[in-house]
Amino acid sequence: MSDNPLLAMGQAAREASYQMLGLGAKQKNALLQAICQQLRQHEAAILAANAIDMAAAEQAGLQGAMLDRLLLNSDRLAAIIADIETVIALADPVGEELESRLLDNGMRLSRRRIPLGVLGVIYEARPNVTVDVAVLALKTGNAAILRGGKETLHSNRALLVAIHDALATQALPKAAVQLIDNPDRALVTALLQLDSHVDMLIPRGGAGLHRLCLEQSRIPVITGGIGICHMFVDQAAQLDKVADLVVNAKVQRPTVCNALDTLLVHEAIAPRLLPALATTLRGLGVELRACPQAHALLGERAVVAGPEDFSQEWLALVLGVKLVAGVDEAIAHIRAHSSEHSESILTDDMSTAERFVNAINSSAVYVNASTRFTDGSQFGLGAEVAVSTQKLHARGPMGLDALTTYKWIGQGHYTARS
Repeated sequence: MSDNPLLAMGQAAREASYQMLGLGAKQKNALLQAICQQLRQHEAAILAANAIDMAAAEQAGLQGAMLDRLLLNSDRLAAIIADIETVIALADPVGEELESRLLDNGMRLSRRRIPLGVLGVIYEARPNVTVDVAVLALKTGNAAILRGGKETLHSNRALLVAIHDALATQALPKAAVQLIDNPDRALVTALLQLDSHVDMLIPRGGAGLHRLCLEQSRIPVITGGIGICHMFVDQAAQLDKVADLVVNAKVQRPTVCNALDTLLVHEAIAPRLLPALATTLRGLGVELRACPQAHALLGERAVVAGPEDFSQEWLALVLGVKLVAGVDEAIAHIRAHSSEHSESILTDDMSTAERFVNAINSSAVYVNASTRFTDGSQFGLGAEVAVSTQKLHARGPMGLDALTTYKWIGQGHYTARS
């Protein structure tokens, strides 16, 4: 037996990627349609498997964000299928000619998009990622090796059955999408060392998982998905519109990476804005962690923020609140505490907005909009494989283009280099 139990899986994935490489857009879209059909046909089995995972997670003491991410129901499965249909409608980037020029020697030189090859994706209690990654990988002609968390084991197995049945209907290899369904953590380390067969590694989870991958992987790693997201309310903002955006960013779905974590408020408008806003947020179950100046305005509606509270991704109904003297102090705070995921400014002063946009280095920056838009579907990319906060290869929601690379093609006339 091989010392690396994933070697055969990697070899099979590589071979499958060669078969996927030869598929045209119509064939790949037919495959994605088949996945939609199989997910509908397997709905009862998928939800039953998820119920097993949910019961085990609750018994193990999981709560809040983890349980919300783990849950599948009919509505969420329908949303997953809708995201697949969105991906089907998107143009296939593979084969796209990025540029072309005629050299002085008469050779035509062009760049053409091609699949990356084999993707390795490690994620935690998010069964939707199993489908999202598989669909985006297959649409771009890639193969994928998936490793979900032990909390999602039964859900992921059931989802994989549907995906494999879809591949079979199109006479394509099941190895195009594989799942490491053994919870042994040693297999994660083994995957990180599989550079002979895996071309890109994408972790989706907490800071610990990202750190592990960066420290131990031999494979290029795309990091991101950890959100410490900020919204700055400038003195030139329309105060009657602030509450709706703050509530949307914080309350709509607090357990996701693009939810709001810290609200920065210009000190000149804080006495008019914060008390009523705090009452609204408290009524929605939001706990406020306020700097001393903000706490002086809010009293019992908030608690004094601790030393680490402005460096937290809450993933819960908790919001940091801090007063700042202006846009420069807001920018300095964000630079000190942000994970470079998503930030927003509310203002009608476009020069202030432009200063904010130019100075903030996050993967998504908004003017007069919620941070909740940092999402592949909202960006028109389909369901993203991850949200990247790094600066090489891809940034922000990673859709189809981010799962491709390119090659140079030179077309000569029996041209020799002089």
